Amino acid sequence: MSVEVSNLDHLGLMAGIIDEIGIEKTINQLLGTQSPEKLTGGQVVTGMLLNGMGLVSSPLYLFSMKI
Repeated sequence: MSVEVSNLDHLGLMAGIIDEIGIEKTINQLLGTQSPEKLTGGQVVTGMLLNGMGLVSSPLYLFSMKI
């Protein structure tokens, strides 16, 4: 049996809470989705929450998104 250990700090905890609360699903239901979207509104809000909690080392505006 092989076990791999990774240090997630509070990233795993926050992501798990966001999933359990259902924030992404609720936002997607309220906003709806359109076919050309690459990211849903719920995914964007989840990314903003995790970034705001300091879980990503770079501000969101520094990430490239190809449309």
